Amino acid sequence: MDYMSEYKKWLAQPALTDAERAELQAVEGNEEEIESRFFAPLSFGTAGLRGVLGVGLNRMNRFTVGQAAQGIANLIVSSGQAAMERGVAIGYDSRHFSPEFARQSACILAANGIKALLFDELRPTPELSFAIRHYGCIAGINVTASHNPKEYNGYKVYWEDGAQLPPKEADVVAKEMAATDIFAGVKYADYDASLQSGMIRILSAETDEAYLSEVIKVSVNPECVKQVADEFKLVYTPFHGAGYRLVPEILRRLGYKHILCEPEQMKIDGDFPTVKNPNPEYKEGFTLAIELAKQNGVDLIIGTDPDADRTGIVLKDKSGEYVTLSGNQVGVLLIDYIITARKLTGTMPAHPAVLKSIVTTEMARAAAEKNGVACFDTFTGFKFLAEKIKQLETSGSHQYLFAYEESYGYLAGDYARDKDAVTASMLIAEMAAYYRTQGKTLFDAMEELYEKYGYYCEHTIQITMPGVSGLTRMQELMQALRDRPLTEIGGHKVDYTRDYMPGTRTCMADGKAEQMELSGQNVMYYELAGGTSFIIRPSGTEPKVKVYIMAKGESKADAAAKVDALVSAAREIVK
Repeated sequence: MDYMSEYKKWLAQPALTDAERAELQAVEGNEEEIESRFFAPLSFGTAGLRGVLGVGLNRMNRFTVGQAAQGIANLIVSSGQAAMERGVAIGYDSRHFSPEFARQSACILAANGIKALLFDELRPTPELSFAIRHYGCIAGINVTASHNPKEYNGYKVYWEDGAQLPPKEADVVAKEMAATDIFAGVKYADYDASLQSGMIRILSAETDEAYLSEVIKVSVNPECVKQVADEFKLVYTPFHGAGYRLVPEILRRLGYKHILCEPEQMKIDGDFPTVKNPNPEYKEGFTLAIELAKQNGVDLIIGTDPDADRTGIVLKDKSGEYVTLSGNQVGVLLIDYIITARKLTGTMPAHPAVLKSIVTTEMARAAAEKNGVACFDTFTGFKFLAEKIKQLETSGSHQYLFAYEESYGYLAGDYARDKDAVTASMLIAEMAAYYRTQGKTLFDAMEELYEKYGYYCEHTIQITMPGVSGLTRMQELMQALRDRPLTEIGGHKVDYTRDYMPGTRTCMADGKAEQMELSGQNVMYYELAGGTSFIIRPSGTEPKVKVYIMAKGESKADAAAKVDALVSAAREIVK
């Protein structure tokens, strides 16, 4: 694409507001910035759209969003009148322009004869997934960039099962978008008239109530909360986002009496003014919550990201210092707790299973299988875990208990098909109460699980590769790894190489290859001597290459040393 011609075409559009035109005029002469904005359209895939906010073809704005909404509308219209009548649920988070993009999408759907069910204010992403299933919608749209920095927004699209859009439907939307003139090819209906005609319907408290009634059913052993509720305090922060109402509410319904919400971060704000990055993965985001915990003698802090689908925790270690647990660790704790609680309450199904992504700790497998529970792997991204849940449900071979990925996403229950920080917060709080009845903290519990299942340590390295040159570098890196197979990494011999694009696992000793169950993803996975894994994949939502190191050792120190040795090797490989 000729980015300079595209830039000039946009500048000349009468559809631009004065502010939008001024933004483009401000980058005149800055060829690198113009190329960044206009070198190609934002890519639409099974995760929808995600990008930096701004004017341009490769930015999130009302034109790129309109084109996507029209593409979705065309897909649904092609599915027939019944699909159009079922409608599309639309949610959004606290980011800049999220409410505007959501309302715009509803107007575009209405103009195409498709009913839109629009939330009256921001809601957790999992509630959008729930609403699709609850109301029998054909699809869903959620305007969110999850835990990305404030400069981003995104457009996640879901299909009728409440999971993210399948590849077949995503391809149709992408083709329809490419065939739609971004300025002249999008239909719009009047918002007020569409409300009056019933083409747009507002979802409010009744949907919250239906959703919460399903979430509370996921609780396994709420009796333990009653035993400690009079004295157990916890701190919660929504990081200025969509968890601000429903997470405290579900904790109250679970039985907690002392829920301290961090007041500054309870304020809805797309600038996320109290955190550098609204991601519960990073301890620095919990600074205010930790101060509140110290003032009130609290040893557990729960935080959820802006769209309330990811959950992080901070707790006291044995020295009284506040520390974070990784997504891997929280997931293993929850697997062990859910299995234990189901056995205690007699609710374990005949053929239970837990699900995880390929880059999630193998300690999860150990925790499941040692307790007679199957463990299945999927690709990274919750849509793949949702596919596996559906597959198990259809075949009847197993009943899933819990699904998670290391990036702080967890799901239990059958009411939704995306990770859910509301449910995860509830289960974490219930689990903490259970261990309190035994005189233990979650930190104590994690230490015991290492003794029970083995010593594991994980580390993820994220290397940013921005712009057009970054995309090229990522492609060249992955191709080089395939052209010149690695035989050792950081002094560790490579026993097997898994290339998940063709889905082959190759023994490095004899070159023999076998077909794996999973294929079609740009991931290189190295099985190293001694049970350590080294995985490289480009991010699907950000301009980054991610390297995952997962080690098992004779002790915590041994496992950590293996990880440390591989970190420097990773930075050499991914330059």
